[in-house]
Amino acid sequence: MRKIKLTNETKKNILEQLLKRSPSSYTGFEEQVNEIVRNVKEHGDQAVFDYTKRFDGAQVSAENVRVTDAEIEEAYRNVDQSLLLVIRRSLVNIRSYHEKQKRYSWFDSTENGTLLGQKITPLATVGVYVPGGKAVYPSSVLMNVVPAKVAGVRRIVMTTPPGKDGKIPASTLVAAKEAGVDEIYKAGGAQAIAALAFGTESIPKADKITGPGNIYVALAKKAVYGHVSIDSVAGPSEILVLADESANPRYVAADLLSQAEHDEMASAILVTTSETLAGRVSCEIERFLQTLSRADIIRKSLDQYGFILIASSMEEAIDAVNEIASEHLEIVTQNAFEVMTKIRNAGAIFIGEYSSEPLGDYFAGPNHVLPTNGTAKFFSPLSVDDFIKKSSIVYYSKEALAPISKDIMTFARAEQLTAHANSIQVRFEEVQQEEI
Repeated sequence: MRKIKLTNETKKNILEQLLKRSPSSYTGFEEQVNEIVRNVKEHGDQAVFDYTKRFDGAQVSAENVRVTDAEIEEAYRNVDQSLLLVIRRSLVNIRSYHEKQKRYSWFDSTENGTLLGQKITPLATVGVYVPGGKAVYPSSVLMNVVPAKVAGVRRIVMTTPPGKDGKIPASTLVAAKEAGVDEIYKAGGAQAIAALAFGTESIPKADKITGPGNIYVALAKKAVYGHVSIDSVAGPSEILVLADESANPRYVAADLLSQAEHDEMASAILVTTSETLAGRVSCEIERFLQTLSRADIIRKSLDQYGFILIASSMEEAIDAVNEIASEHLEIVTQNAFEVMTKIRNAGAIFIGEYSSEPLGDYFAGPNHVLPTNGTAKFFSPLSVDDFIKKSSIVYYSKEALAPISKDIMTFARAEQLTAHANSIQVRFEEVQQEEI
């Protein structure tokens, strides 16, 4: 990792470097992705099956594209039973956390005959994309499905790429069943996103698509947005650790590496006020890399997007943290809770040396689907709110409308919208005639 003195110039350069990881920067892939989306929209199942054969090497058809009950039962027989117990315990925490986010319709009436409110309605059908290929992610299943279930979504459809044998990993199927997925389809990549966006003969159209994926999945979500809602166009994983001289360098190094191992595009940044800590963390990283299984990926990640930024004060460090707006932020400082109050931009905030990022990935309860690439400045973690829609409720009696009718007509005429004004005026024609 590069050790850099934190200045306005170095901060600007790092932000520019990090933004290169955004899916929006990979325009060279867009033409290919758009072609896949168009083909699926026009040719439905056949396009999905052809792309699945081409990209995943699996023979999928209308007869076997949907995962059967027998396949799920087989997955339960094959899954490690200790993992099943962990999934169930994790589900309790995730469900409990998201239940506290649930919103309810509300109405406010007055004695003069008005009623205003907001009606909360869950989305009807949600598509959840779960990546496959290089790794298996049952935790992503839980994090995407649970808030949808808590919101009251009636139909949750999951797509995930099959292996060459046409099968889905047992842990993915078991996690889906435990979380409450209604239907599972063997489809991955941009073709799965297009299928969920437009519907095919076998795969139903969704109202919203959530879930992480590679660059093709991210660009496909971007391409279909507007035909369907999406959670976000997510970029590679990120971690930022804000630490002072009190931090344990071994813990800090381990946490930085926990995100760098995701892929070569992942970002790991330490912002510290202590040059001593910076040096010790660098040494610990080298020690860990001698034994970690994904060391090659980690080294590439750290060479490209790994930084140790040395700040002259905690105030300067906090300013940098807010500017970078990382997906995951760990605060390992004296008075960590006080520092937390000064953080404005972060997807998830982990406080103290025993609140490491993987705790949030798997078990604590808050969602691990988080804003990336600086979008934590204006986006939030995936939540129950992502699976509902709100309708405004307006009721006025004649008696309530009468005193304000002239105000509304004045506003409408000022905008030269005479039909708007007329819509109010016709309701009081008798009164106007009586006045004449």
